[in-house]
Amino acid sequence: MFWRARLEGVSHEDAVARAGVSVTAGRTWVAEAGGIIPGDLDGGCGRYLSLAEREEIALGRAAGLSVRAIAARLGRAASTVSRELRRNRTIRPTGRGRGSCSGIRYRARLAQLKAEERARRPKPRKLATNAVLCAWVQAGLTKRWSPEQISRALRREFAEQPEMWVSHETIYQELYVQGRGELRRELTRCLRTGRALRRPRRMPDQRGRRQIPQEIMISQRPAEVEDRAIPGHWEGDLIIGKDGNSAIGTLVERATRFVMLLHLPGRHGAEEVRDAMLGAIATLPAALCRSLTWDQGIEMAHHAEITLATELPIYFCDPHSPWQRGTNENTNGLLRQYFPKGTDLSVHSAEHLAEVAEELNTRPRKTLGWDTPAQALARLLAG
Repeated sequence: MFWRARLEGVSHEDAVARAGVSVTAGRTWVAEAGGIIPGDLDGGCGRYLSLAEREEIALGRAAGLSVRAIAARLGRAASTVSRELRRNRTIRPTGRGRGSCSGIRYRARLAQLKAEERARRPKPRKLATNAVLCAWVQAGLTKRWSPEQISRALRREFAEQPEMWVSHETIYQELYVQGRGELRRELTRCLRTGRALRRPRRMPDQRGRRQIPQEIMISQRPAEVEDRAIPGHWEGDLIIGKDGNSAIGTLVERATRFVMLLHLPGRHGAEEVRDAMLGAIATLPAALCRSLTWDQGIEMAHHAEITLATELPIYFCDPHSPWQRGTNENTNGLLRQYFPKGTDLSVHSAEHLAEVAEELNTRPRKTLGWDTPAQALARLLAG
């Protein structure tokens, strides 16, 4: 009586009242059934195939009818019948001495049991039941890989083992939603945000216009920079430390996302940035020195001297337009995982900056087809 009331669309409270039981008893029935309506009663719900419909499918298959003919008899879409036969079929050997040959059968009662089992809620979490998978995900988070990078790497590493695949959203849910998830809660500190809870994005801070002498705007930048087909076009900026007293320079190549970091242990004014930039550019081959796009930062006031010494043209974004150097903005977000906001960035040595850059350059990236920036750069240079 309770389930028939629920099929009619009656609320839980009214259904238990009609059945003459308590609300707690009704909830116990729902929990025991896994949230699904018993197979003997679900024939009228319309959305899911009932046991009677599955028996019609079995009879149709035994009679040699096509999928479309069976679907027409049931008043269902052919794709519904096809999917039902594919998901709930039974494969069994047809006899000895026939090698790998097998017979495919469809049994209505068995198909109903399979469907009910899949529909039961809650389902066991994949990371809770697969210790090897959980350990793999933990190792990736410890290396500061994002959940999506971990998900894609799993598909590559275990291409023939679907049980080792997990979506990035599943990893996020395990970290953020499951209070006692299989992944240790402290692993959230390995995420770039360092947060244990999700929150909406904030609007970027607005800054006033800064005057840079003889600046060349991004509108004059060659069109070849846009398609990222040719390496050697860079984007740059500074990430600022506590109270604006320290900074690290960042350079990222647009085509390969290859990262270089500028060591600025003292001040980060125009002269210091110029000297650090000249030292970094000197390490690059000529093929990788085509252009540089920078933010509206006064630290590039000596840009003309850099161009004169290296023949590297420097272009400046429009005010309040960070999307014009989106690759660098994304990279700075990655770097904040290593250099959090509100910390003193002058304590990091040049050797440590090189280690961080190497870790980023050997991290698989979605935008590169899950290759690493180092692999992409090597491939382009070889070509």
